[in-house]
Amino acid sequence: QVQLVESGGGLVQAGGSLRLSCAVSGRILSHYVMGWFRQAPGKDREFVGNLRWSDTRPYYADSVKGRFTVSRDKANDAFYLEMNNLKLEDTAVYYCAADTAGWGSSEQRRYNYWGQGTQVTVSS
Repeated sequence: QVQLVESGGGLVQAGGSLRLSCAVSGRILSHYVMGWFRQAPGKDREFVGNLRWSDTRPYYADSVKGRFTVSRDKANDAFYLEMNNLKLEDTAVYYCAADTAGWGSSEQRRYNYWGQGTQVTVSS
């Protein structure tokens, strides 16, 4: 029903920036909540940030607040994660996810659609 495809990952030096994109198939309804999660090697998947499609004010995890920016492009059904001042601990596979029920949660179990993930590696 919903397909998500992430892109934009890669290798970047600490202090650098990357912009991740999530292309969403079909029309996104206003109550949908789009989220970004990440999973580092040997660690659980963790919440990064999310945004209700009808909103302009994202919610962020404390670990990325002030460095990462979540945004969306309604005209192109695209969802973004702008990452600035990257740190070594930001290295992870980053996933785009959709909560079509509109829970608006930071818990991954509330998201029913997931992309394939894109690798972000931060080096020194």
